[in-house]
This record gives sequence, structure tokens and C-alpha cells, in this order.
Amino acid sequence: MTAAAPGPGTDPADAAAALSAAGRRLAALGLSPGSSGNLSVRTATGFLATPTGTPLAALTPEGLSVLGADGRPSSGPPPTKEVPLHLAVYARLPHVRAVVHLHSRHAVAVACLDPRDPADALPPLTPYAVLRLGRVPLLPYAPPGSARLAEGAAGLPPGARAFLLAHHGQVATGTRLDEAVDAAVELEESAALQLLVGERRPARPLTVEQCAELTTDMG
Repeated sequence: MTAAAPGPGTDPADAAAALSAAGRRLAALGLSPGSSGNLSVRTATGFLATPTGTPLAALTPEGLSVLGADGRPSSGPPPTKEVPLHLAVYARLPHVRAVVHLHSRHAVAVACLDPRDPADALPPLTPYAVLRLGRVPLLPYAPPGSARLAEGAAGLPPGARAFLLAHHGQVATGTRLDEAVDAAVELEESAALQLLVGERRPARPLTVEQCAELTTDMG
């Protein structure tokens, strides 16, 4: 069953129930290994986001993080460290009302390849990819949760519906929560198809400097 669809003026309680159900659906599909992945929605009073360290399979409406209209946490557990990325997407794409960020296996694999075109890193192999995703940019690498990662969203095309984060994962958006979830599922399927039928391209490992930054900043 597809989660309910928060829209303008959505009641926070309804949005919380829908966001929890969406997280559990994505976990059941195997798209959020471990405690990875995070979701958010706009509400009538601000935003709801998934909490840090909580697997999507374990989400409950009462256990979500509540953010004000300014994006600052107001109640609930500490939110995902990727809140700055979510807020940057909302700022860049003001029509968006839901954001889904996943570390789904095939999307991560494609995000580690050397793209032919960073502005369109996922070839449109099926009509469903065209209809649900459009062009899928690949944003440059930045450490997870960093300001640089959020800043990269400022370069998204105004009509972007989904994009890849180099060496990291995927982000899908929607004017409704169910639309963002469906786009995330489609992106993972499209990435799997690319790996099955596409030409092989060299993977790009993280550089020595990027690895050192991670171990220094995150222990």
C-alpha cells in the first residue's frame, strides 16, 4: 500500500503517520540497509524528519523529529544529520513537499561510477524512468552530513526530481510523499538495470584525502 500523501497545510499528525509508513515500506523493500536512509515532509507548521540512528523499519509517528518552519528542531529526538541536505533541497525546489534519501545498493553502485554526463548520470532505459525521474544529476562528493553536501543542492536544476550523491546514495523528491517514495523505488530499479545492461565504466574510489577527512571528522 502506498503511503498517504502530505500536501500544503498537512496536519502534522497525519504527516507523521504517513512518514512512518513510508519508511517501513522502503525498509521492507530492502532499500535502507541497517540504520541508513532518512525521510522528511513539509507540514502546516514546519517539517517532520526521521531521527538519527533509527532504522526506517522501526519508525513510529511518536518517534519522529519535529522541526519548525526555520528548520530548527523543536521537539522529539535529534533529527538525522542530513537535515541540512533536506532543507537545501526544499529551498532550491520550493514545490517539493517530501524528500527521500536512501543508501540503496544499486543507486550507490552507480554513484561510484565515472559518469558520462554528471548532469544526466542515469540513462533513461525505460519510459517509467523518464516519467518518474527525468534527468538524474550526480552531485560531487562531499562527506555525509557536511555543509558541503548541502551546498551541492544549490546547483540542482529547478525541475530536478531525483539525483545521486557521489559515493553515497540517492535522493528523490515529490510534491507528495507517495510520489517521492515511488521515485526512490524507480531510481533504484533504474540503477539496477543500468548495471545489468549498460556498458561497464571504471569505479572511482575515494581519494586518500577524502578518506583522511572522514576519519578525522567522524572518528
